[in-house]
Amino acid sequence: MKKKCFVIMPISDLDGYATGHFGRVYEHIIKPACDIAELDPVRADDIMTTNYIALDIIKHIINSEMAICDLSGRNPNVLYELGIRQAFNLPVTLIKDQKTNRIFDIQGFRDVEYDESLRIDNVQETIESLAEILKNTYENTHEINSLVSLLGIEPAKVTSKTKISTETELLLNALSILDKRMSEIEKRVQPTERILTSSISNTILPDNVSEIVTRQEIENLKVGDKVFHEKFGIGEIMELSDRPWVNKTGRIKFEGGERQLILRMARLRKFK
Repeated sequence: MKKKCFVIMPISDLDGYATGHFGRVYEHIIKPACDIAELDPVRADDIMTTNYIALDIIKHIINSEMAICDLSGRNPNVLYELGIRQAFNLPVTLIKDQKTNRIFDIQGFRDVEYDESLRIDNVQETIESLAEILKNTYENTHEINSLVSLLGIEPAKVTSKTKISTETELLLNALSILDKRMSEIEKRVQPTERILTSSISNTILPDNVSEIVTRQEIENLKVGDKVFHEKFGIGEIMELSDRPWVNKTGRIKFEGGERQLILRMARLRKFK
């Protein structure tokens, strides 16, 4: 069973970002990276229970084996949830877009930067880098995850004696109802999510390659097939996952080395 990876990131739209921007970051960067790292991503809006949303989020922050935190936009809720994760000194991988300045208190911790324009030719490299760091962070038990560890402070713990008052439960329940209603309103007015398209132009293609492989052609690819990538050149498929085409990955040997790619995002071309 895959380990849970809780994703701490802005859920609603932020000033300076297009509508639905962070939903696209989640779908096109975070989810594919988790898939390669063999982690099961869970975001706050994926938690569909009748329990108190605030409690569910905190439980996931504490109980998930791994976490990703997107610091883009310096969202206060994101920083608050990161603080909870760090208080328990649990592993977390930090990411942010290139236009967001580093935050002083955590600038000493490594993060993965991504291009907020979500150019498809940059997204693939970001996915690979993020997947690698996720694996390393989870497997490295000696990693310094927070200032708690750095300062030698005893991490926070949840005990069986921890209880929530009736008043707090009522307040959280009211907030949960309001949050659900706001989410329903946002979904009704949310525009259809755009599909990423390649922004690569002026690419000189060999004469013997065909159009970008279709969904059906992705399903029919097999080990040994020769393919062409607009950035990495000619490659040979060495290994394929058995996932459906949306999440199907392939290990492809190019002249510059092997790469693990999400095939639908790689925009591969087959030879004629």
